[in-house]
Amino acid sequence: MRARLLLVAVVSAAAFAGAGSGAARAAGGFATEQLWQAGADDWEPTVATDPSSAYVYQVTTRYGGQKACGKGLGHCLLVRASADRGATWGTARRLPATPNTTAQNDPEVKVASDGVVYAAWMNDFDVMFARSVDHGATWSSPVNLRLQSGLHFTDKPILAISPSGTDVYIAFNSSDSYVATSHDHGNTFAISSPTNADGLYWFAEQGAVAPDGTVMFGESAEEQSGLGPVQLAIVRSPDGGAHWSTTFIGTSQERPPCTTSTCPVDFYGPQTAVAVDTSGTALAVYGANSTPDGPMSLFSRTSTDDGATWSAPRLVSSAGSAVGADFQQLAVGRTAGDFRMVFMDDRNGPAAWNTWFVKASGTGWSAPVRLSNATAGAPYKSAAGFVQPYGDYLGYAVDRNGTDYAIWGEGSSYAGPGGAWFTRD
Repeated sequence: MRARLLLVAVVSAAAFAGAGSGAARAAGGFATEQLWQAGADDWEPTVATDPSSAYVYQVTTRYGGQKACGKGLGHCLLVRASADRGATWGTARRLPATPNTTAQNDPEVKVASDGVVYAAWMNDFDVMFARSVDHGATWSSPVNLRLQSGLHFTDKPILAISPSGTDVYIAFNSSDSYVATSHDHGNTFAISSPTNADGLYWFAEQGAVAPDGTVMFGESAEEQSGLGPVQLAIVRSPDGGAHWSTTFIGTSQERPPCTTSTCPVDFYGPQTAVAVDTSGTALAVYGANSTPDGPMSLFSRTSTDDGATWSAPRLVSSAGSAVGADFQQLAVGRTAGDFRMVFMDDRNGPAAWNTWFVKASGTGWSAPVRLSNATAGAPYKSAAGFVQPYGDYLGYAVDRNGTDYAIWGEGSSYAGPGGAWFTRD
């Protein structure tokens, strides 16, 4: 994790009730954003949809100590399910915390075609994996990938699965980049050697499995100091994780600084997102600037050969006022070329961030739709936007009907407090 330790929480019940008729709407058909839970300190949430049913899952990281999370936990991950595409929500439950865990962080959730839910997260600095066959009510005994790897610490898991869930891939770092691979639904894992040999600090940011089984992770690699240029890359395997190769698709100069309380030097580090459509075409979107400390823009590249080669870069979104665009996540619909993206930027001013939705077309990208459209509801919100992103990633998914679900963190500063906000179209 690039930033402070995380915890997950779930959206307030019935927050979307009536959203399809009579509820306030944002532009582009999206419901007005909703706060997960008033008074809760939530950041770095994520979302997943079931490809075979109406189930949707949300996870958030909740701060608040034992009162919020239970004995011994300073912050924890809460997951909850909706059986009706987000109209109503069930009880939030904590992801498993192994004995002596003090904090849970970095949740990742995916759903296989049979409805089984797959999760990766961190208990302290141990990357964990588990499955749920009852919509998150209970979980299998967690697998501790750090113990299996023999590494001193493990950080920032990113989860990708094949449609059936047979193949599970979890990219993570221990400064170097690693991938854990399973071909038995996560019962056993093999952990790769480092996929890099450059001395940089690597972060995985999104993963995808192509129709032919090729797996790709969008990653970034920075200097150990967090300063200086950042390399943007695709780490890929065409043979089920037996071998991994790295293709660099972009370079950013030093990321913009973060000036709020306790903010780490690399909080606004540029990231790489990747997705693969039904035809096998891959799309990667990365952030980059050309001037050290300057605002970042988003650029896209496509590949039709499983990520071996990539098209020339194409501008997606121009830089904002101070930091520019960051925290992007991609998703795909049911047809070839149906790529969609949610991201954040500060085009309205350095203390007026917003979350945006765009959709790819044959000639470029649609006009951005502002998802963070509520003008009040928290001390960090105004008509122009929110003061700062809360956490260094957001969650985005598309269901079998083509409905978009997004969830993200908004806060008063890097240290918070803040909240998890969400919407659907």
